[in-house]
Amino acid sequence: MPTLDWIGKKKVVNHHLDVPFRVLEKKYTYSADNKSQDSENKIIHGDNLEALKSLLPEYEGKIKCIYIDPPYNTGNEGWIYNDNVNDPRIKKWLGEVVGKESEDFTRHDKWLCMMYPRLKLLQKLLSEDGAIFISIDDNEQANLKLICDEIFGSGNFVANISWQRTYSIRNDSKGIPSEVEHIIVYSKSPDWQPKALARTAEMDKAYKNPDNDFSAWMSGSPVASEGATHQGMVYAIQHPFTGEMLYPSDTAHWRYQQDTMLEYMNGWCEYKLEDLHDEEMRAKVCGISASEVRKDVKAIVLAKSLEESKKKAEAVYKRGQWPRFYFTNGGKGGIRRKVYLDSVGGRITTNFYNFEECGHTDEAKKEIKAIFGGSAPFDTPKPTRLIERILQIATDKDSIILDSFAGSGTTAHAVLNMNKRDGGNRKFILIEMMDYAETITAERVKRVIRGYGKEIDSCEFAESKLGKQGAESHLRRTGGSFSFYELGEPLLINNLLNEKVDTQTIREYIYFTETGNAQGIVGAAEPLRNEVKQCSDSGTPKSPTATCGGCAQNENKYFLGNNLGAAYWFYYEKEKATTLDIDFLSTIKGKYGQYIIYADICLIPQELLQKNNIVFKKIPRDIKKF
Repeated sequence: MPTLDWIGKKKVVNHHLDVPFRVLEKKYTYSADNKSQDSENKIIHGDNLEALKSLLPEYEGKIKCIYIDPPYNTGNEGWIYNDNVNDPRIKKWLGEVVGKESEDFTRHDKWLCMMYPRLKLLQKLLSEDGAIFISIDDNEQANLKLICDEIFGSGNFVANISWQRTYSIRNDSKGIPSEVEHIIVYSKSPDWQPKALARTAEMDKAYKNPDNDFSAWMSGSPVASEGATHQGMVYAIQHPFTGEMLYPSDTAHWRYQQDTMLEYMNGWCEYKLEDLHDEEMRAKVCGISASEVRKDVKAIVLAKSLEESKKKAEAVYKRGQWPRFYFTNGGKGGIRRKVYLDSVGGRITTNFYNFEECGHTDEAKKEIKAIFGGSAPFDTPKPTRLIERILQIATDKDSIILDSFAGSGTTAHAVLNMNKRDGGNRKFILIEMMDYAETITAERVKRVIRGYGKEIDSCEFAESKLGKQGAESHLRRTGGSFSFYELGEPLLINNLLNEKVDTQTIREYIYFTETGNAQGIVGAAEPLRNEVKQCSDSGTPKSPTATCGGCAQNENKYFLGNNLGAAYWFYYEKEKATTLDIDFLSTIKGKYGQYIIYADICLIPQELLQKNNIVFKKIPRDIKKF
């Protein structure tokens, strides 16, 4: 597979491994009812590289849909959204990670160095049934595709969607005007499929119900291709009105197996199977010689006389509710198949998103002006309808959605809109590094939650005329909540534990680094905790996912959990050094394949540790102070 090389690549390919875990410090929670103390929705202010790393313990492999709108690298520095990665923080980061050579980078080198480690972390956060959608224009589209092939795998490329970003082209435009932007889509696994979209009235217009059937339907082909490989489905069907023998069209076969077709035809009158010895005709249909055609395929023919059969078929035609396979032209025409509206499913999404359905840039600007009372604090927002289209095809009602280049907060707005519309409980996580994370990103979400627009001024009028429920809709209010976070202390400083961090966060970090399990989970199934569970009398957990109720390791507050046959303890006290000795071992019961124990000092002989499958790990801190 071809790969892309650029100056600085070697320094950033594995840089995500060196990014420190930081604590997420909650500053406040905002909710529609002003009562929520916490929220599953998060807005995080801070460097998105560090924020993404900090999400791993809780969210690795759990994000169903990622949408990002990174800098397009156009060279335009006049916007509030710095668009050529020349922000001082990015330049400082490049200098620290890549070194002095970064001073000679082209803007493409800088952009690739910035994007690569972030995409590596996003790939880790994405669930096995998830997909990532990345907005980009022509400046970096080709480069982005190549590095995504590297990170997500070329076999997981889904589509390059063209979004029609504008509804009109200026007459004085030079060269070939850009009417579309790209949305590059990758999945975590190659069998990912988008969900179908809701059908439109235009699509349903062709479905009628002329015979008063149980559902509207349209006319469909009664045959399918490749008759030569389906010879058991190539045979004659006798017309109940004319007596003519009907065969599939050349190289085709009837849509269903013969027993099913016989059942449908019996809906018109009585039929039977009979060998017509019509090998030559069936061979012609299949496009093969008579010597190659099957000899045992019977035809579906009238069981009674044509006169009696025609009489019954005419009665069925007049009655209505014709069988699935019907005859056109008042019964005298050819055979066709009913395709019922309730069986065709939704609309298939394509790689072209037109502005009529997904919005355009002008709509997005008007939308944000309405939210902020006429001003536009953000120059390049995306329309919520565009993000809603992505959510429609890529999420379930309880999915987690991540946007690590949050900008004005359109993704959160779209999630809240969708939840209000279908009663879902989708959760969003937004990350924004710029200082407007609270004044624009979070502020927009607050206004969307409580309602916005001119209608706010006429709230009392709306409620008096429409009732409370009607007023809610009138106000463009979504409801919901979010918690706002800042990036806090790193968990490690110079490879030593930062003891300013609370103990529970350190425990979760240790368990995550040991097992790779998100949320610090016990037995890959449950959140890390020390609650007591019921277990068997033997003191052995009933299942690999259960902790041992009443057993000493559960009474031992240092127990972390067990995973794949190994159990973990983090024997840690902030104010004193801890020692792994016989006394501590006596508090541990339960049978495991291996015992991993963190402490400051170990007084157990190495031979005894090996004999009992115990692994001692020194807690990474300086204990000289004790």
